[in-house]
Amino acid sequence: MDIDKLIARINELSRKNKTVGLTDEETKERDELRQRYLNNFKSNFKQQLDSIKYVEDEEDNNIKH
Repeated sequence: MDIDKLIARINELSRKNKTVGLTDEETKERDELRQRYLNNFKSNFKQQLDSIKYVEDEEDNNIKH
């Protein structure tokens, strides 16, 4: 499931929960979808952090001793 469909389904279940409530099965689905979203978010964020290069490190590598 792509991220847009995942978010849409989470939002759909959240709206339903506010109006008529969720069945036990829908609650379980919502919790699983939220966890998948969070895992995806954490993974993407970690990739971004891992790709950061510090200017000081690059300057140190370019200095000839």
